Amino acid sequence: MKRSLSKNSLVLIGIVCGLLLATAFLAGCTSTAPQSQTPVATPAPVSATPAPTPQPLVTTAAPVSTPAVAATTGTPKPTFTPSQGNVVAYTAASLSGVSPKLASDFEKMYPGDQVVFNLDGTQALKTQVENGAYADVFISASNTYTNTLKGEGYFVNSTVHPLTSNYVIVILPASNPGNIQSLADLANPGVKIAMEDKSVPAGTATVAVLANLAKSTYNADWNGSVFKNVVTYETSEPAVATKVSLGEADAGFVYESTYTAAPKNTYLAITIPKKDNYLQTYTIGVLKGSTSTGASADFENFMLSAFGQQDLKDYGFRPL
Repeated sequence: MKRSLSKNSLVLIGIVCGLLLATAFLAGCTSTAPQSQTPVATPAPVSATPAPTPQPLVTTAAPVSTPAVAATTGTPKPTFTPSQGNVVAYTAASLSGVSPKLASDFEKMYPGDQVVFNLDGTQALKTQVENGAYADVFISASNTYTNTLKGEGYFVNSTVHPLTSNYVIVILPASNPGNIQSLADLANPGVKIAMEDKSVPAGTATVAVLANLAKSTYNADWNGSVFKNVVTYETSEPAVATKVSLGEADAGFVYESTYTAAPKNTYLAITIPKKDNYLQTYTIGVLKGSTSTGASADFENFMLSAFGQQDLKDYGFRPL
């Protein structure tokens, strides 16, 4: 009886254990179910990736401010602040050779003052000023452009004065490939001549010189032949000198100062009689927009002084 009950108990115990194992197995399967769903949560970064889509709104908004920046950065800024006694001098390009000497002597005469030259054709400098470019002093190689700016109200009129003068001269490469011996040879077939555009003061002077020579010494045919030989019209006087020095032109019309300032043996020169020449008068004046009026006045005083005039004379300019 006891053995029978013991056997049944064992059977019951086995059954119970089996049920417990089954329950545990089912419970384990049920608890892992959420883990199998966690990969579903991983697409969250995918749903976050659309976030960059607002970026185009930022980039399209940026150009709205760029026109204002472009408008201001397009205006030249002084290299030094006005408090440092800086002078921004818009200066005819034909003063390129003498400008380093002028800057050095000015700064010696007025310690603490400095000058920065913006050298270009006077016609280009005039346009820059009219377009709002910053400048303290304007040095022109033409009274025409000075008078225009004066009439437009850009100058402190009481500061506008004649500065110096210059004559026109013909320069040739040192090797003289065109075999030019006189002004008459400028009309020879095949001669290549460089000249400034008529909008450039030196160009205006050259046209006048050729007309004078045709009238006094040569003739209209000579004048026409000279112009037929012109292979380039440059927008600045130093650019003509460069064409000649490189051998791209057999002759060029420039100012005496450019010939004088050039290194020795760079050019040969043919002078033009004074009776036929054109004396170009330069002017200087302080602009109303200057924020460094004290230093600007110092610079103008220096340029008109015996020291500034001597520097100009040493580089081929003529006293007034």
